[in-house]
This record gives sequence, structure tokens and C-alpha cells, in this order.
Amino acid sequence: MNLSKEIADMIIKMLDAGNSTAEIRRNDLAERIGCVPSQINYVISSRFTPERGYIVESQRGGGGYIRITRANYDLSTLKMHLINSVGGQISEKSCRANVINLYDRKLLTEEQAKLILSATTDQCYKELPEELRDSFRAAMFKKLLLTTMN
Repeated sequence: MNLSKEIADMIIKMLDAGNSTAEIRRNDLAERIGCVPSQINYVISSRFTPERGYIVESQRGGGGYIRITRANYDLSTLKMHLINSVGGQISEKSCRANVINLYDRKLLTEEQAKLILSATTDQCYKELPEELRDSFRAAMFKKLLLTTMN
């Protein structure tokens, strides 16, 4: 198994066991898994992002910790948060992460997720100048969110 996946799976198990919150001491976890602490940072920063539905807090120092919380919003709050966080531009990668998170949380059906992913891929915007693609994608993504999430 890939080390990053092993770390992520361990954190997810902590989240499941801890009522959607996990408090981690980076050095302790790294020692337990047998990796360097920076590997823990990498996994947290790449897999436990707001786009994927997580809130990460950290406190530095000797008693420092990293607290990861699975965000639980009602549907209307989540829609508003997503639409506001998109702003005027969104990359294909960020859009994909948001859609996968919504699908994983059962807020989009498989068909809806596929539709949104298809409509927001770079392929759809290849005729536009590069500097306009993320703006058009953001507008399309917001409209699709409003119409698909009930």
C-alpha cells in the first residue's frame, strides 16, 4: 500500500472513531507509521482540504497538535459556502475535488457528478483563451450546483 494512502486511511479511521474530529500529534503519528513528519504534512495538505470537506487547525509548539474536522453543513449552507468559495474563477482540479466531495457525501448522484465533471473539463473550454477558461468554468459550476443540489 502507498504510504500516503496508509496515512490518509489512518486519519479517516480516527475521524470515524472520534465523532468527525481527529487530533493528531504529527511526530507521534510519523513515528507510529515509520515516516518523516513532513509526509504527514503532505497528506494533510493534499487530502484534507476544504474542497474535500475538511477543516484543519494546528497549534505549534511542544504540546502542538493538528485537529482535522469533517465539516458537516446542511445542504443550503453547503451550497452557499461552495458558491462563495468558488468566486470568479476555479481550476478544473479544484472543481473536480469539489464534485468528488459532494458525490462522496451523497449530495450529488453519480449522473449529476458526471454531468458537472463533463461540463467543467478543460476540453469544454479549449476554444476560449486560457485566461478566460477558469472564469467560464466558475460560472458554469455555480449554475450547475444551483440546479442539481436539491
